[in-house]
Amino acid sequence: MTQSTDTQGAVTTVYKVSGMSCGHCEGAVSGEISRIAGVESVKAVAPAGEVTVVSAAPLEEDAVRAAVDEAGFEYAGVA
Repeated sequence: MTQSTDTQGAVTTVYKVSGMSCGHCEGAVSGEISRIAGVESVKAVAPAGEVTVVSAAPLEEDAVRAAVDEAGFEYAGVA
């Protein structure tokens, strides 16, 4: 799992998400993931198929998978 901790104690994780093709897709995925408790920021990049999440603590992979599924895309794991 690719995670790093910055000086404030936050954890940054990059997830692979397939099926995103535009800004609307990025917004849908970001919106669902941002609802997970502890998430501080989300940045989705459709061309790369990656979503970078900054959270107070490591997130449960099942929660991220469920959020991506709810947005209508396919969770492909941690980058």
